Amino acid sequence: MATRPTTTRFDADASIGELVAGIQQDVTGLVRGQIELAKAELRESAARAGLGAGMIALAAFLVLLAIVLISIALGYGLVALGLHPGWAFLIVAVFYLLLAVVLGLLARSRFAQIEPPVRVRRVAARAGQALRRGNNA
Repeated sequence: MATRPTTTRFDADASIGELVAGIQQDVTGLVRGQIELAKAELRESAARAGLGAGMIALAAFLVLLAIVLISIALGYGLVALGLHPGWAFLIVAVFYLLLAVVLGLLARSRFAQIEPPVRVRRVAARAGQALRRGNNA
């Protein structure tokens, strides 16, 4: 960001129009400088946020890989206990399906607890009534 020194000189003989024009020029320069500073700060913040989002995505991918490997290990663990490989991996799959059903039911009960915005409706209704009364008067 380039800064420029203020070049406006005010003479004792300057007219009011010249003074106003000088002030306008200085305020315009100040606003432009603030906008450039905000842009620079936002670029830096966006770069940090992008790097953070990339790291979160990589972490989520690694967790997914770990879950797959743990699932395979569970299946082979059941095989080591004497189960046929087909049954062992079917048991692991059914476990995940049951976990998904339980999580889905919990989510559904949480969504059922969400209430509509009653206060907003009440305020909007009052505002509508006030507007109708104002128009009728």
